[in-house]
Amino acid sequence: MKSISYKDAGVDISAGEAAVNRIKTMVRRTFTPNVMTDLGKFGGFYQLDLSGYDKPVLVSSIDGVGTKLKVAFMMDRHDTIGEDLVNHCINDILVGGARPMYFLDYIGTGTLSPDVMEAIITGMVRGCEKAGCALIGGEMAEMPGFYSAGEYDVAGSITGIVEKDKVIDGSKIEAGNVLIGLPSSGLHTNGYSLARKVLFEHAGYSVNDTPEVLGGVAIGEALLAVHRCYLPVVDPLLDKIDILGMSHVTGGGLIGNTQRILPDGLDLAVDWNAWATPPIFKLIKEKGNVSILEMRKSFNMGIGYIFIISPAESMNLMNILIEMDEDPIMIGHVR
Repeated sequence: MKSISYKDAGVDISAGEAAVNRIKTMVRRTFTPNVMTDLGKFGGFYQLDLSGYDKPVLVSSIDGVGTKLKVAFMMDRHDTIGEDLVNHCINDILVGGARPMYFLDYIGTGTLSPDVMEAIITGMVRGCEKAGCALIGGEMAEMPGFYSAGEYDVAGSITGIVEKDKVIDGSKIEAGNVLIGLPSSGLHTNGYSLARKVLFEHAGYSVNDTPEVLGGVAIGEALLAVHRCYLPVVDPLLDKIDILGMSHVTGGGLIGNTQRILPDGLDLAVDWNAWATPPIFKLIKEKGNVSILEMRKSFNMGIGYIFIISPAESMNLMNILIEMDEDPIMIGHVR
C-alpha cells in the first residue's frame, strides 16, 4: 500500500518554509528596537517603552480586507492588499488617539504560493514601514479544499498605545461641534460586494475597461486604490488640537460610523454638497441605479476620516491641515 503524505493531502510544508524565508528580510525592516524576537517563534515579543507615559492604555483592533480580495484575484495583483489591511487597522485605533506599535497577520489559502505570499507581505511591510509599526509575526495556513483555487483570505490585528488622559472617545462631543472631513483614496476596503455586483455582474465590465467617467483609469485600478492611512496627518495634531472625536469611515458609511462616537441624544447634520463625489462612486450609482441613501450607507462617498471639533477650534484645524497640503472639508455639524 502506498504511503500517503501531507503533500498528497494538499499541504506542502516546503512551500510554506520557502515563503517564510523569502519574506524574512523585508519584514525585519519594520522591526523597531522594541522587537525582541525574529520571525518563526511561537509568539512575537515586544518590549514596551513606557518612559513617556503616566497611565498608558493599550488599544487593539482586528480586521480583514473583505471582498476587495476578489478584485485582486481578478487582476492577479496581490501587492496592495497587505497595505490596505495595515492602513485600515491603523486608522481604527487612531480615532481613539492611539499610535501604532505592532501588527500581526493571518493568511489562509487552499494552495500556498510563495510568490503570492511574498506579494501580500510586501504590501504589509510597506504600510508598516510608513507608519513606524513593527510587523512582529503572522500565520500562513494552507487548507486544501477550504478555499477556491487561487484564492486566499487575510486578516490582521494591531496594538497601539495612548496616554489615558489623552484618549479620544467622543464623550465631550456636544451640539454645535463641527465636522471636518479628509478625502478618501477610493472605496478603501468597504462596499465591494455591491460594487462588484453592479460593475461586473450587472454592467458587464471587466477589470481592464476604462469608462469615460474614470478619466482613462481602468476599473480594476480604481477599485484596488490603496486604503489611505491617516496617521501622517493626524499624528502631529494629537498634541496640538483639542480633538473631541474622530471617525474612520468604513462599512456603514459616514453617518453610521460617526454616530458610533456620539453621546446619547446627539445626531449629525451633513452637507452632502460640500464636496464633489469621486468618479468611481458616480459610476456605481449610475450603472446600478443605486439609491443615494444606499450609496451613503454602503460607501465612504469620498470622505474617509472625520474630525469632530469645537467651532472655536475649527478654523485653526482647517488652516493647519491646509498648511499640510491637505484638502479638508467642513461637512456639517453635530445637532
